[in-house]
Amino acid sequence: MNQVIGKSVNRKDGRAKVTGEATYGAEHQIQGLVHGYLVTATIAKGSIRTIDTQKAEATPGVIAVFTHKNPPKVFKPTNNWMTSKIYEARLPLSDNTIHYAGQIVGLVVADTFERARDAAQQIQIEYETQPVEVNAQQANYQKAKSMFGEDMEYVAGEFETGDFSAVDTATVEATYTTEVEIHAPMEPHALVAHWENNDSVTIYEPTQWVKGSQRTYAELVGLPPERVRIVSPYIGGGFGCKAFPWPHGILCVTAAKEIKRPLKVVVSRRQMTANTGHRSHTEQTIRLAANKEGKLSAIEHTAKSCTSPVDVFTEPCTGITPVMYTTPNMKLKQELAVLNVGTPTFMRAPGENPGMFALESAMDELAWELNIDPIELRLRNETKEHQRKKLPFSAKHFAECLTTGAEKFGWSDRQMQPRSQQQGDLLVGWGMASATFPALRSSVEAKVRLLDDGTAHVLTAGNDMGTGAYTVIAMTAAETLGLPVENIRVELGDSMLPNGGLAGGSQMTASLTPAVLAACQSVLETAQAQNAQEAFAKLRESGRAAYEATASSAPGEEGKKFAFNSWGAHFCEVTVDEEIARLRITRWVSVMNIGRVLNSKTAASQIRGGVIMGIGQALMEECHLDPTTGYPVVYDLATYHFPAHADIPRIEVSFVGEPDLDFNPMGVRGCGEIGITGVAAAVTNAVYHATGKRIRSLPITPDKLL
Repeated sequence: MNQVIGKSVNRKDGRAKVTGEATYGAEHQIQGLVHGYLVTATIAKGSIRTIDTQKAEATPGVIAVFTHKNPPKVFKPTNNWMTSKIYEARLPLSDNTIHYAGQIVGLVVADTFERARDAAQQIQIEYETQPVEVNAQQANYQKAKSMFGEDMEYVAGEFETGDFSAVDTATVEATYTTEVEIHAPMEPHALVAHWENNDSVTIYEPTQWVKGSQRTYAELVGLPPERVRIVSPYIGGGFGCKAFPWPHGILCVTAAKEIKRPLKVVVSRRQMTANTGHRSHTEQTIRLAANKEGKLSAIEHTAKSCTSPVDVFTEPCTGITPVMYTTPNMKLKQELAVLNVGTPTFMRAPGENPGMFALESAMDELAWELNIDPIELRLRNETKEHQRKKLPFSAKHFAECLTTGAEKFGWSDRQMQPRSQQQGDLLVGWGMASATFPALRSSVEAKVRLLDDGTAHVLTAGNDMGTGAYTVIAMTAAETLGLPVENIRVELGDSMLPNGGLAGGSQMTASLTPAVLAACQSVLETAQAQNAQEAFAKLRESGRAAYEATASSAPGEEGKKFAFNSWGAHFCEVTVDEEIARLRITRWVSVMNIGRVLNSKTAASQIRGGVIMGIGQALMEECHLDPTTGYPVVYDLATYHFPAHADIPRIEVSFVGEPDLDFNPMGVRGCGEIGITGVAAAVTNAVYHATGKRIRSLPITPDKLL
């Protein structure tokens, strides 16, 4: 058998991307293509009193102008998380009400992009304004409704009979806040819609859920799903903001039908800051109680986040608390407020990321309170079961992540006092934090074809948004069939192919590779061969063009026996120049337990990407809103600060643990999101060690260090 699983393999899609051969959503060239430009609201709350489009309509090259007075026809979808879903429950241009600044209020279509943009500036709008509500600190919070069927409140132990009053040696109670982070993938939101005979449409759009988008758009335009084709072979980043159709996509598809021309709509960076999703501001209060040995007797975790008037999305920060540390008494509470903002949405480790910042910061504070090494404190409180599900964890190697990371980092040399380590005039701090993310998988299908030219072809509608799916799918097929990776061709991202599931929740690899494994085994059975070479010989003798087989993979009864999570630990070194409040991250070690590592190169790259994104959250990412207009004060990639190469040290990544065969036949769990969890806490914990100052509010801007 060809041993490729676990090796370091170059990306199958790498050459196509660096040479420009890869075609993204807005790059599809279709005869007769015209261009749409979005018109967005300049107020955050109120209504449109008058809208005058006459001048725009008279502009050369303009084909149509759509507003709430003449919206293209659209049907309301089921809007179910598991079948069809749109990001905003309110359909675009459905009335004259303004719910947030940047809300789409019109679409101009012209023969060129420049003419469409120019005409959009000619539209004159008068608004009736109302007082804006954009301040999270002054918002009215209510109990958050359940997400995915899990109640957002939970109590156990003495909290069930009354308020738990700690009488232990140490207690920590603190509030931690994070600012709004905006989605800023390399590829902006853009799509091309091409109708044929008004009864079928092809949509070229970057989407993390090809079959889900197919079903959703089919409902929106009143067609059976088989008459809607989604094409999304490449995605220039997603992180959760490209899973479902946004209003701009709905407008593009429905307007294209009205004008009977293929239509392209590209959302500008300025528009993306307001209307293609963000991570909500969060405020979390953690209360920990422990005895002198550091054993936790109580954890109380309350979280607040904000949503939009046009849909409900809760940043589920407390979901990670029952999986981390064992305690007889636990209380979780999630609250939500409605602000005049665009709809927040999933953003790399939604809930787990800010949740771990608060919890891991509080654990560090408790360690200092008790004078116990923070690694030892975590080891003493590791839980062997999911405390809400009451199920044991499968293939858990969290303790090994901690001890291996400590050894690689040299943690034993750490001084146990703040401000005790220096490098010339710089203060040096070491910090650490844990990482975790649930292991998820869904029902998917894949088709494998053996061709008479000695190659194999793997086809599935699942896609690769930059995580390396093309490569691990090829590696799985190569290993099972006994072929070189170069002889495997992978085709992804087309709704005409078998259902490939959702590229989100770190589940694509865990879902798809077992289906590819099963399809490869099935095609060999069809050929009555032990390996691909034997099958090729039979194929040539038979005169057939190919052997093919389709197989599926889905979760079974294992979820009733085990809880599945991935685990990790981050170790961080910082330097602080107190005179100018300059904070630098100088060293980083991450150790992860994600089951079987299929491709060591792309898996480590995923962890590094998560760490870099977490460093951005820790040091610089924030999107404030103008208190008067409600509009984001950042408007492009120059005004929204995120890490550059100079901000990031070498990131050492390693993996521990064995394959999690209780989870799936490949023993693999996802790694796209776990890398960001705990990162911000590791940084702030290192800052405390360096300076003696506890930072509980992200990002750590220079003013907070002065």
